[in-house]
Amino acid sequence: MDQMAIDRTEPAAGSKEVSARLTLTALALSTLLAALGVSIANVALPTLAQAFSAPFQHVQWIILAYLLAVTVCIVSVGRLGDVVGHRQVLLAGILLFTLASALCAAAPTLWMLVAARTAQGLGAAILMSLSIAFVGDTIPKERIGSAMGLLGTMSAIGTALGPSLGGVLIAGAGWRAIFLVMLPLGIGNFILAYRYLPGESRKGLATRTGFDLPGTLLLAVTLAAYALAMTIGRGRFGGFSAGLIGLAVVAGMLFVLVEKRTKSPLVRLAILRSRVLSGSLAMNGLVSTVMMTTLVVGPFYLARGLGLSAALVGIVMSGGPIISALSGVPAGRMVDRRGTRAIILAGLSIMVAGSLALCLIPATFGIAGYITAIAILTPGYALFQAANNTATMKDVAADQRGVVSGMLSLSRNLGLITGASVMGAVFARASSALDIAAAPADVIIAGMHVTFAAAAVLALAALAVAVRTATIRPE
Repeated sequence: MDQMAIDRTEPAAGSKEVSARLTLTALALSTLLAALGVSIANVALPTLAQAFSAPFQHVQWIILAYLLAVTVCIVSVGRLGDVVGHRQVLLAGILLFTLASALCAAAPTLWMLVAARTAQGLGAAILMSLSIAFVGDTIPKERIGSAMGLLGTMSAIGTALGPSLGGVLIAGAGWRAIFLVMLPLGIGNFILAYRYLPGESRKGLATRTGFDLPGTLLLAVTLAAYALAMTIGRGRFGGFSAGLIGLAVVAGMLFVLVEKRTKSPLVRLAILRSRVLSGSLAMNGLVSTVMMTTLVVGPFYLARGLGLSAALVGIVMSGGPIISALSGVPAGRMVDRRGTRAIILAGLSIMVAGSLALCLIPATFGIAGYITAIAILTPGYALFQAANNTATMKDVAADQRGVVSGMLSLSRNLGLITGASVMGAVFARASSALDIAAAPADVIIAGMHVTFAAAAVLALAALAVAVRTATIRPE
């Protein structure tokens, strides 16, 4: 009888393990789609400018609309998941992303494409925020690091795959194919999520009723004004950009006042007093700024500093995401084995070394030096990301996982936006060239020295934050 009982329970245990793997597959596919949504469109901008007979300043809104929608909405949709249920909101997000992809492919005009990309960005915000939240809902604590590492890997794969896949699709079937390709992925993701994502009990949802609409609108204005100032101004703060920054400050102050007084705030301000969370968010923003610097400065150095062709620049630039994809899962496993404390310190220390390497080595060793420096920096980022996400989400209450994961993703997005604008401006100023695209090699190399020295300072600042916060407390 005992043996028969064992035989009956083993399939159930095996079935549970298979279900857990398929749940994680659904979350990984959601992360891949969100990353692919932005990276696959970048390569299409020249083609779209020609197709719609539009200047670059107009066509770039195809990218900006997506990024702005993600940035503005990511905390709010995370909170909505806490109130309504992570499963329901994530399923809606997958459906929205998929339908918006179809609308993008069918768009007859540029501005209809921009509107569809905005809807696609809203869906991506849900995918980014609630995929991380669901890891806390469904994965045992001792395996959260591995799960976070997998999500980081899928994000890197989406970033690396987008330009090459987009180029092939545009050449073979036209620009609409870059959006159509996401339809089968979205449908498959929806089926997996619908079948295997567990629902929450009412006890697991946010205990307070209502959704903080005034707070949501004020936060949206704050983030939109800041993001527009950074992206349109490109780090040069003229009158318009300064006005947007002022609007962001005023809206942010009003947001804080509203959150203090409302019964059901979008963000519990008390959680920001936690040294664990505030330290994680600060480090995440600093580190994302450093990583974006490589994407802003790298192409100019490779093309103008080393004289590489566009094809070779693309190949070399894909090295970073590929290394990140290969190192994400091992990084997550190291977090599970060693704990977040040691891995955060190790990852940030490696990033400091990688930033200094980018500052010093390429000028002497050329392309080999550049690739070596990227091979140092990127695994450090993978280690930090897996450990920091795990440390942030591991002990968050169930009714706060959506909003906290949204804040974590928001800090990353703000870091990317700041890196693209401010660090781009640092590079331009350090190069002392009116036109970076036509600057001589020695000017580009000088600018690279200064910019990555600044990036090393930012990485060092993140390491200092890590040392001073409870994020790295002994486990």
